[in-house]
Amino acid sequence: MDGMTKKLLDGMRKKRAGAMLGGGQKRIDAQHERGKLTARERINLLLDEGSFHEIGMMATHNLTTFGLDKQRFAGDAVVTGFGKINGRRVAVYSQDFTVLGGSFSEIQSQKITRIMDKALEAGIPCVGLGDSGGARIQEGVRSLAAYGEVFVRNVESSGVIPQISVILGPCAGGAVYSPALTDFIIMAGKSYMFLTGPEVIRSVTGEQVSVDDLGGAGVHMGTSGVAHLSAESEEEGLNMVKKLLSYLPQNNNEEPPRIVPEDSIGRMELSLNSIIPDGPNSPYDMRDVVAAVFDRDSFFEVQPDYAPNAVVGFARMDGYAVGIIANQPCCMAGALDINSSDKIARHIRICDAYNLPIVTFVDCPGFLPGTGQEYGGVIRHGAKVLYAYCEATVPMVSIITRKSYGGAHLAMNSRQMRADLAFSWPTGQIAVMGAEGAVNVLYREEIKKAEDPKKREQEILEAYREEFLNPYRAADVGQIDEVIEPAETRPRLALALEVLRTKVAQNPPRKHGLMPV
Repeated sequence: MDGMTKKLLDGMRKKRAGAMLGGGQKRIDAQHERGKLTARERINLLLDEGSFHEIGMMATHNLTTFGLDKQRFAGDAVVTGFGKINGRRVAVYSQDFTVLGGSFSEIQSQKITRIMDKALEAGIPCVGLGDSGGARIQEGVRSLAAYGEVFVRNVESSGVIPQISVILGPCAGGAVYSPALTDFIIMAGKSYMFLTGPEVIRSVTGEQVSVDDLGGAGVHMGTSGVAHLSAESEEEGLNMVKKLLSYLPQNNNEEPPRIVPEDSIGRMELSLNSIIPDGPNSPYDMRDVVAAVFDRDSFFEVQPDYAPNAVVGFARMDGYAVGIIANQPCCMAGALDINSSDKIARHIRICDAYNLPIVTFVDCPGFLPGTGQEYGGVIRHGAKVLYAYCEATVPMVSIITRKSYGGAHLAMNSRQMRADLAFSWPTGQIAVMGAEGAVNVLYREEIKKAEDPKKREQEILEAYREEFLNPYRAADVGQIDEVIEPAETRPRLALALEVLRTKVAQNPPRKHGLMPV
């Protein structure tokens, strides 16, 4: 090696070493003191050891305004590249808070959009690790335009490759829209999201609110529904990414990976024969049903705290990934409302986009009544559920465990909503409405004229329940394919999904449908 080559190599290694330090050791120490990991530490936790290949390490802005000429850092507030998670290829970007507070810049956008473009071309998931103070104000409209370039890529990739956003610090203003355009948002550690911060709210409206109360994980998990998963620590949040990706394919042209099960598909679950309470209004936990039916310990719930009257997530049957939609009798008797409709509809579309069969468990007395729901547009939101099921082309199986009344019966993946197979337990109650409502309409005059109206009403109610509130009337006319014993749900469902695995269905050619919004 001659002297010139050695000099050049030494120079390159020095630049690399400088880039690895981001904003410098002092700022790294400050990041750690705040209980936060650095951008590179997060990538190392997320990816398989030794798999990361960085792109754009030396990229630096060339602006001079507002003292930016004295604040140039190799990499410019984001680390980008490619790696592997459990042996599967992914693209990743990780914002670096040690460089100018992770502020979003033109260079940062160029780096992020480049790997997003390559991820789309290669057909691999893209994971974004967010930790940014917002737009780099010193760059003015350049920073605003930079956000727009990312948003376009988010939309182009939507439903084509999985996109996961992990919020690990601040995410405010226009920055919130890129995560909102991705498939899943995970909030972990000391993170928050909002469009306008507490100071702006206080100056405009006079309202006093803390950062956590405005945009913390608790708010977005339970109230707004913006976040899909949350974790106390950054490491836990990054592990959630790994688990979530294990249920998803690399892209919309592939099938999700199969994990060899340790559970027999022929397993009978006798506990299910007694899980439905005797009282028609008594609750039970639908999660117990899901856990008993699918491969042991495979259920992965999404949005567990938002609209808890519905349960959505992923599970495995014989090692194959499946999407789960279910009513939750423990909350609001499992009735559908505005929020649960949105939650269900979105999850249906995610499953359909990424080729996951959908299994729907039904125990729903109808749509939640009330002026609040009607004024809030429950008709429009409920229609999203119908639209999503009717649009889906993946295999779909529904299982009625108890109540399935009226419009909710149709909405929750009935045969008419393109369910490939519809089963019911003997406890299924399939009807236009509940017994009380039906009897009041059909026998009002007879009850009025009776010597003992209350006694006569009770007699009619019991007779009506026995004759009409069962699955056999629906089975008679082909709306239910078979009434099955609860204990045999797993083997029957496994067989159904195996038969449907090669299903091919297409919607009519069109630019796009007009889903109710």
